[in-house]
Amino acid sequence: MQTGTLSELQIILVVTAPLPGVVFAVQHGRDGLLSPYASTPDRLSFALTLSLGPALPDGSFNYRGPFAQGTPADRFIYLNSGTYAGQPDTPWARRAKIRLAGMPGDLVAAATGDADRAIEACLHGMARDGGPVCASVAPALIQWRLVGHP
Repeated sequence: MQTGTLSELQIILVVTAPLPGVVFAVQHGRDGLLSPYASTPDRLSFALTLSLGPALPDGSFNYRGPFAQGTPADRFIYLNSGTYAGQPDTPWARRAKIRLAGMPGDLVAAATGDADRAIEACLHGMARDGGPVCASVAPALIQWRLVGHP
């Protein structure tokens, strides 16, 4: 799929219906946090960049960079909430895994290396138990789409 040198891929992570009063952040590296660039009571938006290296042995995309957590064969983005997002005065301490293997390959191919395009991943910010979204988010619960100018 992806070969050669590193290329950049812009990702916009959108969290809809975040739990009121709970802070969300995307994990950067081991313990860094990325705050949303846009925030309303109904929607949080995070902008991040991944690098794509040479394809993995099975031909799948090789996501890299400080936002790509996990092993090369199982990369994901952590969406942290509550104390994991730097909020000291909350009973919540959760992380949600957004698996990068769930990104449609055609969108990755269309957006990689194009500064005017991004892949938007949209997910619901509240879990079934009424707390912040957590654990591995089922791929069917994430809407992926290409955004930007062709």
